[in-house]
Amino acid sequence: MKIAVCIKQVPGTSQVEIDPVTGVLKRDGVESKMNPYDLYALETALRFKQEYDAEITVITMGPPQAQAVIKEAFMMGVDHGFLLSDRRFGGADVLATSYTLAQGIRAAGEFDLIICGKQTTDGDTAQVGAELAEFLNIPHVTSVCKINGISDNKITMLLDMPLHQETAAVSFPCLITVEKGIFEPRLPSYKLKLATADKPITVLTLDQMPDTDPAHYGLNGSPTQVKRIFPPESTNTHEMWNGEADELSRRLFHYLEDNKYLQQLR
Repeated sequence: MKIAVCIKQVPGTSQVEIDPVTGVLKRDGVESKMNPYDLYALETALRFKQEYDAEITVITMGPPQAQAVIKEAFMMGVDHGFLLSDRRFGGADVLATSYTLAQGIRAAGEFDLIICGKQTTDGDTAQVGAELAEFLNIPHVTSVCKINGISDNKITMLLDMPLHQETAAVSFPCLITVEKGIFEPRLPSYKLKLATADKPITVLTLDQMPDTDPAHYGLNGSPTQVKRIFPPESTNTHEMWNGEADELSRRLFHYLEDNKYLQQLR
């Protein structure tokens, strides 16, 4: 059984500058970490490795420093790592990112199962998993909160839907996105850190992709164009009100009305 896990390096802080021209985050020189939701995807794959002797490959897209999250995955027990890195991939929206990952997965080999985290903490779209499956032309299931088992070349799962839980069985090859808490992610192993210190990471550029047309990648391949993006304003201004509940509720109502907040809610 071969499993691919999509992981991503995200900013480790909310204090990130934004490029005023392209509207994307300036990641250079910013403290980074592995996307927290991807840790649950990794742990799910590692459980399959223990139970079904699976072989795990992680794939990420980003600048050269994104190799750090692949090395972290090695320290958890992952077998292979691929980094999709090319300046022509820069500025990709969700669609172009999903297409690039799909091309990278095709270049990396054939997989029975692809696992993604629920979403990333920088984009928060929760769309890459489903779009990736569409580009790969394989079935997909999202919101997986429990793995029931694998048999007859299919995987059975419990899905955490908005109003209920649902059981689904999907044949391989397929893609799933897992919820936070499906398993408790393990910590990187110091022993594996030493053992995998020289483990190679395969770097793929646009020229190694099955589709080498630059019009399909990065800003060129992104139909979504950011009109305006800006960091949220923060302020420490505050005031304390004392009084009875009826008095305070009326005061709060008039404050919101005077400051146009109620019109925005309507």
